[in-house]
Amino acid sequence: MTSFMTPQELKTIMSSGLLSFPLTDFDAQGDFNARGYAERLEWLAPYGASALFAAGGTGEYFSLFGDEYRQIIQTAVATCRGKVPIIAGAGGPTRNAIAHAQEAERLGAHGILLLPHYLTETGQDGLIAHVEAVCKSVKFGVIVYNRNVCKLTPDSLAVLADRCSNLVGFKDGVGDIEMMSSIYMKMGERFSYLGGLPTAEVYAGAYKALGTPVYSSAVFNFIPRTAIAFYEAVRNDDLVTQHRLLRQFFMPYLAIRNRVQGYAVSIVKAGATLVGHSAGPVRPPLTDLKPEEMDMLKALIEQLGPQ
Repeated sequence: MTSFMTPQELKTIMSSGLLSFPLTDFDAQGDFNARGYAERLEWLAPYGASALFAAGGTGEYFSLFGDEYRQIIQTAVATCRGKVPIIAGAGGPTRNAIAHAQEAERLGAHGILLLPHYLTETGQDGLIAHVEAVCKSVKFGVIVYNRNVCKLTPDSLAVLADRCSNLVGFKDGVGDIEMMSSIYMKMGERFSYLGGLPTAEVYAGAYKALGTPVYSSAVFNFIPRTAIAFYEAVRNDDLVTQHRLLRQFFMPYLAIRNRVQGYAVSIVKAGATLVGHSAGPVRPPLTDLKPEEMDMLKALIEQLGPQ
């Protein structure tokens, strides 16, 4: 696998298979643990994900500081070279997103997932200017993440598609079925489309029907065999397996996740700890699961069998 991947090659990879966001490892003091992170990637890489997103949302991109971003992307690229493509997260203020996108490209990542800008609302013209500036700062492929303060309309995406040939992917984290359908009907094969709602398995069947058969799995971080089995069930329209796993694991899992805002990340770190691949604590303002919630999650994982 070469260090550079063309935007169209990235688009092809994004169009099939299961994707995942590895957790970022922190030590007991909350500092980045490069060795633990490399070991995590080495564990996950053979399970067959099409690509791994380093420093994404589940990787706590929003909490990274200073040189940590470089260390994380550098570790991911070096560990997974020749095994699985690495897509780097990049986001926040426009200049910050540009700096991280360029750093990821320099370090040999294969593209970026453009995460939302920070805090302020803006109109569609502002969103277009932001995404365009980041796309034009790099040569490799860009996937834009529609979520929170960054909600692009079909018309805005059409403008960006004309201006930015390296904008090749659209990830939806909003869950507006009408909007998602409108985007797919307007843009067709111009983009690869990814489902990006938290615990994407719950929405996977519905999104496949909308033309979005690919999604990113957070639970791949601690139950990779089950995550792959569920993806295969979606791919093959195996509703029996989908419904069994939804009843058996995912719906009870959501009940724990929904107890506290921010648990969408915390519960994944908890799961990794329970299966013997701890990534350390989450960073504030996120909080770790309580002991009784850990026990509930442990019971759910154990009834799935070996991973």
